[in-house]
Amino acid sequence: MSAFAVTDYPVLPPAAAASLGSTVVVAPHPDDESLGCGGLLALLRQAGQPVWCVLMSDGTMSHPNSRRFPAEARRQLRQQELRTALTALHIPAEALLCLDLPDGAVPLPTDTAGQAAVQALTEFLTATQPATVLVPWRRDPHPDHRATTALVQAAVDTLRPAPRVLEYVVWAWERAAPADLPQPGEVEGWQLDISPVLAQKQLAIAAHHSQLPGSPIDDDPTGFTLTPSMLAHFARPQEVYLETAPA
Repeated sequence: MSAFAVTDYPVLPPAAAASLGSTVVVAPHPDDESLGCGGLLALLRQAGQPVWCVLMSDGTMSHPNSRRFPAEARRQLRQQELRTALTALHIPAEALLCLDLPDGAVPLPTDTAGQAAVQALTEFLTATQPATVLVPWRRDPHPDHRATTALVQAAVDTLRPAPRVLEYVVWAWERAAPADLPQPGEVEGWQLDISPVLAQKQLAIAAHHSQLPGSPIDDDPTGFTLTPSMLAHFARPQEVYLETAPA
């Protein structure tokens, strides 16, 4: 992530969050919302701004070989963890939309399933009319993250006026190849000071028990959990956001 040169990005004060207005955060998996932008979401709610969350995938592939937690149980567990995390961020339960796309195979807008997802996103964004939409960095090195951003962008392109689109970083912190990083003139980046709500963000991350060391899904040796080094990126008192640079 050092190639992102985040130290060159200006740091905006916590109060800047309110200027984004009503916001929809789109998460490929349960926990991306807390990891990538939990601080911003907490600050938005603190400022009285409406926040909604769209969960794209069913989240079932984190522990695909678990017998104690078959796929449906994993889906229910992870969605409940997400609801708990949103509560920690003061986002109401009714503000959550789950699309239940297949984890590990979120479709692209050119696929039939992807076209249906674009339609669902378009209807949701038309109903909520957010000023800002938060999506993963367009080349975040996970296929579900890239597909999510492509689906959201396809939906946003149909809206008039279109909401502002900001991109947050999850996997690029540790897994980005040089080609995954922002290219010169491609985006503008900034950091947001989330220090007043950092503890709140950590509570939201902690709600995702199944993805952390000591996961209750303990019968799949191949199962996924976030490493301490990965979690350290999300313990910083700043969050990074990227936005397409003006033409």
